[in-house]
Amino acid sequence: MAPGPRLNFLVGPNGAGKTTILEAIYLLSHGRSFRGGALDVLAQRGQVGFSVHAEVASKAYGRCALGMAREAEGWRLRVNGFDQPTLVSVLERCAVGCFEPGSQDLIAGGAEERRRFLDWGVFHVEHCSLESWRNWKRALRQRNALLRSGGSPEQFRIWEAELARFANPIESARRTYFQALVPYLEGFFDRLLPELGPPRLHYQPGWNVEQPLFQVLQEQRQHDCYQGRTRSGPHRADWRVGFEGAPTRDYLSRGQTKLVALACILAQASLYAAQKGEWPILCFDDPASELDPNHQELLFEEISSYPLQAWITATGKKCLPSHPTATLFHVEQRQVMRLAPPGGMI
Repeated sequence: MAPGPRLNFLVGPNGAGKTTILEAIYLLSHGRSFRGGALDVLAQRGQVGFSVHAEVASKAYGRCALGMAREAEGWRLRVNGFDQPTLVSVLERCAVGCFEPGSQDLIAGGAEERRRFLDWGVFHVEHCSLESWRNWKRALRQRNALLRSGGSPEQFRIWEAELARFANPIESARRTYFQALVPYLEGFFDRLLPELGPPRLHYQPGWNVEQPLFQVLQEQRQHDCYQGRTRSGPHRADWRVGFEGAPTRDYLSRGQTKLVALACILAQASLYAAQKGEWPILCFDDPASELDPNHQELLFEEISSYPLQAWITATGKKCLPSHPTATLFHVEQRQVMRLAPPGGMI
């Protein structure tokens, strides 16, 4: 495909493959599918793996040819034809924000989705944060194994010290990022959902940071043994948004929940642009569904007002606005065809 630099509309019936295109773009930025599950399910039936290739351009890295192939042995990764040892080498060169039906879990779901949201932003500020998070998860698995099988006080002290060592940089980076994100969130909430009133944003670090985590873990060790899991640390962090007119998420309609999540994606992209001097790629899977005409218009005005490349799916052209910079593709039976301009669409 040869997409346009701004709005790219993917139109076609359900099951045609529109979302698969977005999924491939997302994979280059996250190393996984936004639909979750094992990577193996991304391969076509009867195939043992898959590959995604793209040419991307950014201020930081210039024009790069990226390749990601998932094989029986694991990842095979390339940048400009050269093999790469880790996913980071590819992911750092392709920043993609995505809204798809599951993105409403950012507001209505559990804390894991909100942590991922923050960690994506932190990663593109500090690439080394990914290594800190991996080290934290390794130490967390070790302590949880001790909680379930039993361990000596010395073994617990070793892994609790490791957890405390990696927890502080993770917590500090998340808090700093969230504080930077707040004014952007407030701006998009005000433009897309003015009827809800002023927002109320709250960040929870996952433990009482007034105490060293090492001390907290020692004090909770006996209760953690009963439950077989570590109850305090960055893996328990969360953030919440409420409004004057909707104090908790239970007050939001489905359409409002979707708009709040969309506002979060746009706010994060806007902060990225402020930090990096360019916008990330944005993908929107059927963003107009469940939105009334007024909010659809507000949303598309926001998306089209920024110098970014966006990929937007819909089941028909009637679901999309006319725009002079848009490129239109028809997707059906896994085939993609670029269409001629239909009265100002391109």
